[in-house]
This record gives sequence, structure tokens and C-alpha cells, in this order.
Amino acid sequence: MTVENEAQAAAVEAPAAAPPAGNPSLLALPTFLVGSITLGLWLVGYLPTALPGGLIAAVFFASGIGVLASGLWAARIGQSAVAGIFGMFGVFWMSFGFLVMGLVNGWFGVSSDAAAAATQVQAVQATFLISWLVVLVVVTLATMRLPLAFTLLFVVVDIAVALVLAGVLGGSTAMLTGGGIAVFVFCLIGVYIFYDAMNQELGGRALPMGAPVVK
Repeated sequence: MTVENEAQAAAVEAPAAAPPAGNPSLLALPTFLVGSITLGLWLVGYLPTALPGGLIAAVFFASGIGVLASGLWAARIGQSAVAGIFGMFGVFWMSFGFLVMGLVNGWFGVSSDAAAAATQVQAVQATFLISWLVVLVVVTLATMRLPLAFTLLFVVVDIAVALVLAGVLGGSTAMLTGGGIAVFVFCLIGVYIFYDAMNQELGGRALPMGAPVVK
């Protein structure tokens, strides 16, 4: 047997390398929570509504970059579904941050007339929310094979976006506040899921996540 043949035989016999292990949710969930909590505080009026730029640091740099990086991590270790979910939420936060930056800095050609500007800003915000609400509902339906805790998280996210959309379209502070409350609810679910993930990573027992809606 030649050296070349021996090398080929060794390559055939060598087992395939196992994909690297890891849990991207350990980064995705806490960075997701930073932007979510900040958004919730803004919606309920703790952060003045006249200062939307105060959202940018949390939603774009913390949540956007953190969750998107987690999606890349998940893709690296072969978790395609997780990569898709984290990547989507990362892009959501980054696009939301860009929307806020654009409106605050006048990048979108909003009219200098106050009445016209209000109508234009409402249309821009509503278009953004409608587009993302459709996608989020589809993702919720497509991931109902996940444990119940994740489905509840997605459903409450959908409700929060729908309430904010209603508040934007109707000019309703009450709806926006309701959206902020819904944000805090899905933050609590996110905290539970994060605690479970970190607890298991450190050798603890898994917490109950609930049976999937679709088996």
C-alpha cells in the first residue's frame, strides 16, 4: 500500500468531527431583555416620549448586536432553527434602532410642517409595525413545536406589537401603555427561560417549559 493509499484509508476511517457545542441563548436572552425592558419603560412613560433617542443604545447596540451575534453563534454550531429565530430578532432590534435614529435625525425626509410631519411619522411607524407583526405571527405559528414557554413568549411579543400598532394608528396613550405592560410580561417569560438555560449550563436541573402545542 502506498503512502497515498494509507492516507486515504485513514481519512475514510477517521470519524467525522462533532460540531462544536454551546448554547447561544445565554447571550441572546439577556441582550434581548435589555432592549425589551428599555422599550417597555419608554412605552409606559418612564423614559419621556419626547426623547425616543434614548432607546437607541439599548435596542440597537445591546439587543440588536447581541441577539444577531447569538444567531451567528447558533448557525456556527448547526442550530438552524435557533439561528433563524435569533437572527430575525436581532435584525428586528437593529431595524427598530435605525428607525428611531432616522426619525430623530431627520434622515427620512419628514416634512418641516408639524401637521404633515405627524402624519408621515405615523405612516412610517405603522408600516414598520405592520410588516414585523405579520412576520412575528408567522414565526409564532411555525415554531409551535417548541416547548410551551417559547410559544407563550412569541404570542405575548405579538400582542405587544399589535397594541403598539393600535396605539400608533389611534394616537392612544392607553394602547401604548398596554403594549408596555405586554413587553414586561414577555420579559418575565424571557427571564424564566434564561434562568433555566443558565441553570442547566451550570449543572442544575431543567425547569418545566410546558408541552408543545403541536407535537
